Amino acid sequence: MLPEQFCVRMKEMLGEEYAAFYASYDLPKYQALRINPLKTERDTFLQQAPFSLNRVPWTTNGYYYSGNDQPGRHPYHEAGVYYIQEPSAMAPAEYLMAEPGERILDLCAAPGGKSTQIACSMQGEGLIVCNEIHPARAKILSENIERMGVCNALVTNETPQKLSDNFREYFDRILVDAPCSGEGMFRKNEDACDEWSPENVENCAARQAEILDCAAEMLKPGGRLVYSTCTFAPAENEGSISRFLERHPEFELLPAEKKDGMMPGVPAWTEHPADGLEHTIRLWPHHLKGEGHYLAVLQKAGVLSRTCQGYCRNGVEKGISEKECREFFAFAEENLVKNITGNFLKFGDQLYRMPEGMPSIRNLKVLRPGLHLGTLKKNRFEPSHALALALRPDQVKHVCNLESDCPQIKAYLNGQTLNMDGEKGWYLVTVDGYSIGWGKLAGGILKNHYPKGLRKNG
Repeated sequence: MLPEQFCVRMKEMLGEEYAAFYASYDLPKYQALRINPLKTERDTFLQQAPFSLNRVPWTTNGYYYSGNDQPGRHPYHEAGVYYIQEPSAMAPAEYLMAEPGERILDLCAAPGGKSTQIACSMQGEGLIVCNEIHPARAKILSENIERMGVCNALVTNETPQKLSDNFREYFDRILVDAPCSGEGMFRKNEDACDEWSPENVENCAARQAEILDCAAEMLKPGGRLVYSTCTFAPAENEGSISRFLERHPEFELLPAEKKDGMMPGVPAWTEHPADGLEHTIRLWPHHLKGEGHYLAVLQKAGVLSRTCQGYCRNGVEKGISEKECREFFAFAEENLVKNITGNFLKFGDQLYRMPEGMPSIRNLKVLRPGLHLGTLKKNRFEPSHALALALRPDQVKHVCNLESDCPQIKAYLNGQTLNMDGEKGWYLVTVDGYSIGWGKLAGGILKNHYPKGLRKNG
């Protein structure tokens, strides 16, 4: 049941279009997945996928699937071959236009759909800082970064204010997918209807202003800022952008190409409209196959330069010497085709390979400082699940490939041991060639190292 005050406002906004908008709530919601190019080629996946797939027009790797498909239950999901994501939510990261080698911040990143989409564009090069203020949601974000095989992410659990104290004019691009009243998700999530109120819309607009001000400080001159919400409320969309541009004249709105069914922002819906609001984009459920979204592309005055280092409170993280992780190198020599290079960091007894030029994490709450390699134990090394998901079969010496429709893959994901012959040692377990976890072979038994918390039986 849609809130009455919401319906009154939407009728005022949409006029003759309101009937079509209201009728869209009786239609089924659209479901989509985004192929992960860090794991697979699009054409390869489309030939393998046991789903009925149709292209999402505004993103390179997005595909609608039918209501009968259950990609969340397929082993490919656990292998990070794709990310299940609402189709409209795939638009903002596309307009960020991330490039390999850049420094990028996703400021309100959980659960990780947009972060992993940005990471795919970066192809493992550069640094992506994925931040989430709520600890439980930050943990889910970190798990999704791991599942998708992202190696160059620093996952933080901080306030935007704390991050802006640490970084000034540091990032090439910033995505602010702002906390909002969630009006665009009413069809998908009925709880959002119960939580809605005009007061909450105003509270969200005030919070968005604080977050945007922090983002403005952290963006390099010439850098790109994409702002997005999943609400229809003008106070949180055209209004938030207009007030931001009034406070920050060093920013301007950039024209953003509107793909199939996308509509322009409406200057008349806010009291003091900024120039260029028609360049912003609204995604309406009665115009396209997706939920309600809004996005704006902004640029900071100046010329973007990779040589501009910006301010970073504690400089670059130094890491540890190779001598301090010799157990890892012994493991790598025995089990990997070639050694993993880079700068390493110890987090207690956990070993990470840091993204290139990672900033110091002193005084920041960090969940994941790069690629988690595993645990340094006395005279031995135990590889992490994250390392398995980041490796390809051609990068390891021993592989146990299971077919997605065979009983063994179900047994493996349940935590069971497998009978098999082969050389003793660590095996990368794969499903149809996609890495999914570790097993350790001895005496004809492959001991299961799939994490207990992810196992299908609990």
